[in-house]
Amino acid sequence: MTTDAPATAPTAVVDIGLRRLALPRGIAFAGTSFAFAGLYLAAGAPTPILFLLQQHWGFPAWALTVAFATYAFALIASLLVVGKLSDHVGRRPVIAVALAVQVVAMIAFVFAPNIGWVIGARALQGIATGAATSAFTASVVELAPERFKRLGSIIVGTAAASGLGLGALFAGIVVQWSTDADAIVFTVLAIVAVLGLVIALLSPETSSPQSGALSALVPRVAVPRQARREFAAAAPGIVGAWMFASLFMGLGPTIVADVFHIDSGAVDGVTAFAAPAAAAITGFLLGGLTARRTVLIGGVAVLVGTAVIIGGIWGGSLPLFVGGGIIGGVGFGASFSGALRAMAPLAQPHERAGLFAAIYVAAYLAFGLPAIIGGLLIAPLGLLGTSIAYAVVIFAVAAVGTVAEATMARRERAVLG
Repeated sequence: MTTDAPATAPTAVVDIGLRRLALPRGIAFAGTSFAFAGLYLAAGAPTPILFLLQQHWGFPAWALTVAFATYAFALIASLLVVGKLSDHVGRRPVIAVALAVQVVAMIAFVFAPNIGWVIGARALQGIATGAATSAFTASVVELAPERFKRLGSIIVGTAAASGLGLGALFAGIVVQWSTDADAIVFTVLAIVAVLGLVIALLSPETSSPQSGALSALVPRVAVPRQARREFAAAAPGIVGAWMFASLFMGLGPTIVADVFHIDSGAVDGVTAFAAPAAAAITGFLLGGLTARRTVLIGGVAVLVGTAVIIGGIWGGSLPLFVGGGIIGGVGFGASFSGALRAMAPLAQPHERAGLFAAIYVAAYLAFGLPAIIGGLLIAPLGLLGTSIAYAVVIFAVAAVGTVAEATMARRERAVLG
């Protein structure tokens, strides 16, 4: 005797089909790490492109910094609104929607006819990156196989830096050798975003649904109580490190052209690549040290790198400027990856995206706001004066962060000993 199939059979078949297509956890971990870096690859690429567009369209220097910083402020707004959402609805849907918006932003760059259109595309890109960043960070940490948990924390601490650097280098090389650089660069980045979207859809979900999704959209940062002391100590170092990155990514091409009198897309790309590349390599090389020691090394390196940069700008020496960028990039990578490693274990799974959102809000405020202020000061102070003043502020903030971390280290030794 036959019986009718249950009404839920079609749904079950679809669910089984999706599970069969799902990536194994190890491959999903690697693929999600790639997609996360790809998000920042697209963030770094506009650095040489924007300078090229300024030469072609003739817009003022302040508009260049506005285009650069619009991304950071859109990212912050997105983080504040969407940063905790993946703790409630899951990592995968948030990442997938954000990457779809990223594809639209890349297409907008390809067809941009003026600086206003570019600023709009940068805003879309910032919204996508802000929505995806905390979800991506949590997903990479959670997808990491047990024996690779430390590697997962290192990857989330270096993905932004490596992506920013490689994006700038890639775009700079294309600018040097192609007359249609913007179309080539952003078409490639659209394809990277599509690949990331496919990976997100096929990766296993790592977060159980939680109630309160609508209330999570109310803009606020959420540092768990048990992580607040660590966050307060790390915040000045994070701000100093990301201000350092902003100096290179925001003003670097203008400094190369106006202070060192070099007009080359490849040099712009290599200059912008130096600091974040050093940051990414450092994050991996120092992964065996304790988080506290890593952050302290980072703070000292930012201080030394900033001093060398001031000497390079003042003396008109590009090698000294780039050398300072590499030293400071070591500090950027150590400070940020160490801070993430120190704070990630202090949050429960349902608190993780909120904590990472708070960290990235601090980072991107430091990345975007000084760039806009610097752009506005170029007219009254000149590029040389603005660059040196910028570097002096970085030095001061990084010094505060280094002292705060050293104080935390002394307290820990006192407790242990």
